[in-house]
Amino acid sequence: MAKKEEKNFEEKLEELEKLVKEIESGEVPLEEVIEKFNQAMVLANECDKKLKDATKAVQKIINENGEEVSEN
Repeated sequence: MAKKEEKNFEEKLEELEKLVKEIESGEVPLEEVIEKFNQAMVLANECDKKLKDATKAVQKIINENGEEVSEN
């Protein structure tokens, strides 16, 4: 069985934007809106985790170089 290739951050973000537009259009039946909303939440959480991981990686690199890091 072939393993399903995972989408990268940009692909997930693009899919999330598409889902949001479909939901906001008002032309999707309620059952589909609920399904699309659930998909959107999964994608949003995955994107959020990826961004947080990237931020931590950048902060680690900056810290290793001895530069000051300000946390917002």
